[in-house]
Amino acid sequence: QVQVVESGGGLVQAGGSLRLSCAASGSIFNAMGWYRQAPGNQRELIASITIGGRTNYADSVKGRFTISRDNAKNTVYLQMNSLKPEDTGVYSCKANAGWVDYWGKGTLVTVSS
Repeated sequence: QVQVVESGGGLVQAGGSLRLSCAASGSIFNAMGWYRQAPGNQRELIASITIGGRTNYADSVKGRFTISRDNAKNTVYLQMNSLKPEDTGVYSCKANAGWVDYWGKGTLVTVSS
């Protein structure tokens, strides 16, 4: 059974940092990524990483966020620095296994001004 579990969200002041973790199990996952849904907005891709380590970032987070991956643990991390109030939202992890995408339930990040 595939499971995708996020952790690490919380409340932080603007300019602060948070580290999110996403642990996936039950399959071999190719690309894994973090998505954000802000209140009233559609879910958007924030960062992704392939099993080979190729990364992709949304323009809004380049230079501030870093995605990394531990393939042995099937875990992806999102280091978020210089956080802004507009980074507030539910951060969800997606793990791709062939033709199927698996999603976690998400973790809330709130950045206060």
